[in-house]
Amino acid sequence: MQRRDSEAYLAKKQFFDSLLTVYGRKPVLEALQVSDAKIHRLHLADSNKSAPILSEIIAIAEAQGAEILYHSRAALSRISKNSKQDQGVAVDLLCPRFSTLDGFLQKSPKPTGDLLALDGITNPQNLGMIIRSACAGNINGILLPSKGNAQIDPLVIKASAGTLFRAPIIRLNTSLAKALQDLKNAGYQITGLSSHSRDTLSQCETSGNVFVLGNETHGVSNEVDQLCHKRVRIPMNNGVESLNVAVTAALIAFRHSL
Repeated sequence: MQRRDSEAYLAKKQFFDSLLTVYGRKPVLEALQVSDAKIHRLHLADSNKSAPILSEIIAIAEAQGAEILYHSRAALSRISKNSKQDQGVAVDLLCPRFSTLDGFLQKSPKPTGDLLALDGITNPQNLGMIIRSACAGNINGILLPSKGNAQIDPLVIKASAGTLFRAPIIRLNTSLAKALQDLKNAGYQITGLSSHSRDTLSQCETSGNVFVLGNETHGVSNEVDQLCHKRVRIPMNNGVESLNVAVTAALIAFRHSL
């Protein structure tokens, strides 16, 4: 007999999957100053000495009615996972559209809309701008592996202009190749970008695509490239060979809107 998780369990899991932890005094303050940031819990080391920046952080948390917890240094380091840089402060932010791949597929088992897959996007500014374009355009999810890409930090939050907290980010604990194989099995079409393709982006009319965006220097990895069903190109003039990856993401996100 197949075990089915209760609705209460699934709701609780979805809630925790949507949390993003930011640590460090200045990074936390900068994150909290973004209007879209919703605080779940503020974590402070009980050994912290009073400081104006801490008072400001606490005031913002209190204004939002967030829970404020005090911990030993050791306990706080387990929350931040970075004892050398947390400076005695961490905050759990609520990002309602964050999910895992399992959660995403459970909610949308059949292909719906398009996804972006990030294969080695290491520049935080590029990552932030990709998130901003995807959030503003017609993208249902951004596949962000935990390894090989820039991680969500204050630079990414700033480059996203705060849209990070509203973005449909699918956080992956497995490799991107494994996630793409799961999406192929679910009926998605994996689409790469290549200047040598005969087909253009405008000819890719169907939805249910996972568009793969590769590393700023090396492009898409071989393992991921082998999973692509098809490849499309963006026509360019005047001998220009390629576009910035964030610009490419914007063109994909708005391909049905312009």
